[in-house]
Amino acid sequence: MCCQFFGKIDGVTSQKHCFNVHQGFVKTREVGEFLSGALAGAMSKAVLAPLETIRTRMVVGVGSRHIAGSFIEVVEHQGWQGLWAGNAINMLRIIPTQAIELGTFEWVKRAMTSSQEKWKKDGNPKIQFGDITLNFPLSWLSPVAVAGAAAGIAGTLACHPLEVVKDRLTVRPEEYTNLTVALSKIYKDGGVTGLYSGLAPTLVGMLPYSTCYYFMYDKLKRSYCVFKKKNSLSRPEMILIGAVSGLTASTISFPLEVARKRLMVGALQGKCPPNMAAALAEVIREEGIMGLYRGWGASCLKVMPNSGITWMFYEAWKDILLADRRVI
Repeated sequence: MCCQFFGKIDGVTSQKHCFNVHQGFVKTREVGEFLSGALAGAMSKAVLAPLETIRTRMVVGVGSRHIAGSFIEVVEHQGWQGLWAGNAINMLRIIPTQAIELGTFEWVKRAMTSSQEKWKKDGNPKIQFGDITLNFPLSWLSPVAVAGAAAGIAGTLACHPLEVVKDRLTVRPEEYTNLTVALSKIYKDGGVTGLYSGLAPTLVGMLPYSTCYYFMYDKLKRSYCVFKKKNSLSRPEMILIGAVSGLTASTISFPLEVARKRLMVGALQGKCPPNMAAALAEVIREEGIMGLYRGWGASCLKVMPNSGITWMFYEAWKDILLADRRVI
């Protein structure tokens, strides 16, 4: 598989040479998963940037409320390249984010599973605090859910400044004309803390999404393999299960995303709600309950293919980089 991906070397397909190259570079499972996440993120983002641009405009209430109308507005005012507005920063953001998220997810899942097995083997030992004895079985914790939450937190903390810059480039391109201008203006207006503006609501919105997203994918993947009596998914099956996982997670957490975007836009316009609860109340007051899902359709059009394609590329790269270590 490796050589089929990279092509021929000196006119002759050499599978042995390919595996020697990547085995010499990928020393550990963690490195392979980190690289697989980075490559998967870059590939998926390159083809889905226009949907991200339209989704962001609809969520924050810029221009048309419809997908087709928003698409036409962007092309008319900014040209075709406007569909890729902020894509450079998007690529800079998504590569480390996906690498950190997927690498963290895999590592924490293995660590939690190992801890549970050891805890069970030791007979669920009790924890003593003075006169208080606690029986704290780890069996009720889902390693996949914990790993999903950890992945979302790690990725957000590491890459939030890039998310801030990307939103500014997308929402106010006339003021934030490029990456350098955006970074300079944000830093001038708010210093380092300006790059982390909106971190708290972002984490609040990210936790349910990330937990559900990774939990759904892992469980659907394993359940499907058991049902079909197979060891792994085909590429189309990965895309489908990834898309369903993204749809479910996005639907559950979407009102929090709307509130986060409302806080971000409000800060730019000088009329920011004081907190996420106030932002949610403001949306309901102005647009009703359905306002909490404004832009949900566009979000699904972006999230579903992005999730499916990302998982497909990620699993494919793991097949290449970790061919001798693969487990489902």
